[in-house]
Amino acid sequence: MANVTIRYWAAAKEAAGLTSENVEASTLADVIEAVVARHPDRPRLATVLGSCAYLVNEQPVGKRDPATVPLADGAQVEALPPFAGG
Repeated sequence: MANVTIRYWAAAKEAAGLTSENVEASTLADVIEAVVARHPDRPRLATVLGSCAYLVNEQPVGKRDPATVPLADGAQVEALPPFAGG
């Protein structure tokens, strides 16, 4: 397991109630599962994270299955919810 930092933006930050946190994870799917389990008092978090785009060390994950995105120790994950604009 790697020590990973996840940073939340916009609606993800609101749903998590914080801007970032560290978790132990081997894949992006592990990160998502760990933070949802860590915050059972924030049921909206799972929904928001399910709609997010992700960057790992500033590289877009795209449409890859989160279970296939490996993480190294010290990885930075950015959770970017869809943005509305006009």
